[in-house]
Amino acid sequence: MSATQGDLASLSRYIFRAPRWYASVGFALLVAAVAGVGAFDAGYVLEDAWQGVFFIGVPTVVASLLTTPVDRRLGGQLTYNRSSLLALTCEGVVVAVMAAAGAATVLFEGLDQGFVFDALIVALASVFALRLLVVLAISGTSVVVAAIPASVQTAAAAVLVFIYSGTMQYLYVGGGPLVETFIDITMTRAAEAPPELGAIVAVDFVLLGLLCLLYGVAVWAFVRFIDRPWERSLGVSMLDFLRGFVGHLAEGTDELEDFFEQIGEEAVVPVTVLAFRRRDHTEKARFVLPMIHPGPMGEIGGGNLPKRVAETADGLGFPPHATAGHDFNLVTQRELESVIETAESAYDDIEYGETATPPVRSQVGDAKVFGQAFGDDLLLTATYAPGFADDIMYAVGLSAAAEARSSGFDDVLLADAHNSNDGLSDVEDLGHVYPGSERSFDLMAAAREAATELDETTQRPIRLGTAWDPTEWEPREGIGPLGVRVAVFEIGDRTAAYVLVDGNNMEPGLRDRIIAAIEGVDDAEVLTTDNHVVNTVEAENQVGSSISQDELVALIADLVAEARADCEPVEAGMATERAAVTVFGNDRTETLASHANAVVSMGGALAGAVIVAAMAISLVIFFLT
Repeated sequence: MSATQGDLASLSRYIFRAPRWYASVGFALLVAAVAGVGAFDAGYVLEDAWQGVFFIGVPTVVASLLTTPVDRRLGGQLTYNRSSLLALTCEGVVVAVMAAAGAATVLFEGLDQGFVFDALIVALASVFALRLLVVLAISGTSVVVAAIPASVQTAAAAVLVFIYSGTMQYLYVGGGPLVETFIDITMTRAAEAPPELGAIVAVDFVLLGLLCLLYGVAVWAFVRFIDRPWERSLGVSMLDFLRGFVGHLAEGTDELEDFFEQIGEEAVVPVTVLAFRRRDHTEKARFVLPMIHPGPMGEIGGGNLPKRVAETADGLGFPPHATAGHDFNLVTQRELESVIETAESAYDDIEYGETATPPVRSQVGDAKVFGQAFGDDLLLTATYAPGFADDIMYAVGLSAAAEARSSGFDDVLLADAHNSNDGLSDVEDLGHVYPGSERSFDLMAAAREAATELDETTQRPIRLGTAWDPTEWEPREGIGPLGVRVAVFEIGDRTAAYVLVDGNNMEPGLRDRIIAAIEGVDDAEVLTTDNHVVNTVEAENQVGSSISQDELVALIADLVAEARADCEPVEAGMATERAAVTVFGNDRTETLASHANAVVSMGGALAGAVIVAAMAISLVIFFLT
């Protein structure tokens, strides 16, 4: 993950799950009652509270209950929870503006009740603008269509004020007795309203309509301006991304996958399977490595790829991290089916053998490669620990595997151990191993040296032991559902342990602490799955950052001892197939992240400029009328 991508991921901390609609409505009525006590003076506190509930709370309740059906009728997808929270927020805007206007009349001479109602008009128009922006973002309809559900709260408040302010008397032009009776009953209720409403006249409603039109145009211009770079470079709308991003984190929807599918590209990726079976042909363990990245976050795309892959194994599943970055994120969870089917096809083609080499370790520069040969195939892991590294790019992994095969091996399962990083620091380069870098050539050379040494090493019968603890830690603590898994190989008088932790990278130094604490083996390596279910609400949530490192080290030491006791003779075999999938594509992740971050950094300033311009025009309109 680059710094740009990290900035994007960190935005998730601002997303929260919308409360139930009835909770928002109840709180809105409470706020309205309190505001009524402060705004009205009927002589009785309960009467003041009731007037607040009626004149402030009723429009909020109407908006909470009607916005969703109106929006959905017009092709939108606003939920009741979201519409109620939006109505509550807009009620807060009205209360805040009215309170500020009331305070201004007390502090400054010359400001009267007319100023307060001018502020009310501005507040109701602002509510319409805010609702229009949110409906546009969530429902994805045109600005004209979105204006209909967006106007519900403002219109409800305007109707109440129109009826109870006595404005109808300025518009009444005569009629028969039935018309007069109907109007008196339904449209003229000034005697039942607070006397403060008597200051409102018919022209105020004309001003409200003009301001709503003005603010609506301002919202449209704002959206079009920030959306243009997305349409030019990605061919999609920023609102589609925003709707999916918020929907996934706040409501658990899969709308974000629909967006990613629009920008995705077709790719062919190798899927390598290394399986171990007992003498009775029952499966003991299975390593599965699709060369895709388990992202972008949560359950979206391939975010929970490790769990899905591990569940397909009859024995204990080991899904290490592949040499691939965020450009190889799957766009939808549906793409996982292609990966799993390909893995099953490769598994069916495996030919088993009974021998393997003891482990070897090679190092060139910062790159370290650890692994073994199983017959004519290789299991290799790559790390730059104790240095810092994040993802090894797809092309680098393919090249390193090709270098390893040059020693005469057939298939190579090259895993990125992904076990030492310093998180999202201030530097732009967070440790990516990209083509053309010195680190990439170091890795290729280290893979070639390890393969050469393994080709010259005598193979012996294999004994394998496994152990697993799902742990009590949760994704928010940096540990995914697979917990910690251990495989111990005994080859002759040599032993090797592979520790796989279901998490996204590891705190600096923790990998070395774990290896030092493991007893009874000759060498070991610690890997993480890069499972992105741990990154739903935090961009940085590495293994060891939120949990006790001492407890994790002790747990792994116990699991290794358990796996050693579980060792038994096995056969091993490896096969590789290719899967056709849709991934983010070259540079799309960085482009998406940079655009989103630009909206965040520049959108606030642009929004401020739009608001100032709209308010300035509003003042001109008030002076002219």
